[in-house]
Amino acid sequence: MSFIETPRFPDDISENSIFGPRYSTSVIRTRSGDEYRNINWSYPLSEGDLAFAVRRLIYSSGDALTALETIMEWFHACAGQGHGFRFKDHLDYKSCALEDTVAFDDQTIGTGDASEDEFQLIKTYTKGAVSRSRKILKPVSGTVLVGINGVNQSSGWSVDTTTGIVTFTSPRAMG
Repeated sequence: MSFIETPRFPDDISENSIFGPRYSTSVIRTRSGDEYRNINWSYPLSEGDLAFAVRRLIYSSGDALTALETIMEWFHACAGQGHGFRFKDHLDYKSCALEDTVAFDDQTIGTGDASEDEFQLIKTYTKGAVSRSRKILKPVSGTVLVGINGVNQSSGWSVDTTTGIVTFTSPRAMG
């Protein structure tokens, strides 16, 4: 399977779609009523439905034909599910809450030891005592902010926009 890095699926269509994560969890109930849960996948599968987006475009702008043509072009170019592509999840595209401004200290991606120079971008979700981290694999170029010891770093690092790995050019700075 190949992946289409650019262009990203059109924002005006993705913004109005129904999109989100899907997990695979098995729930086994015993005769006594107890439940045992098994999380089958480490990471969710992202999936969506574009029908709502097309309907919304019909009612708001009347330009559904263009949207349908765009969707069909993507569908054929990707051979259905044959190729992955970038798709903005408008409900989960920031390292912070949607109403907040992104900052370099929104997420902790690692603790430097003066020799490590690569760290995977992650986003951590916490409710009560339960936390779950999700790898950020395809950050948009120019949107990542990085800090060390509470200080924003404007240079000395780079991020791979196909893997989400931040590489520091000077590991000693993190010690």
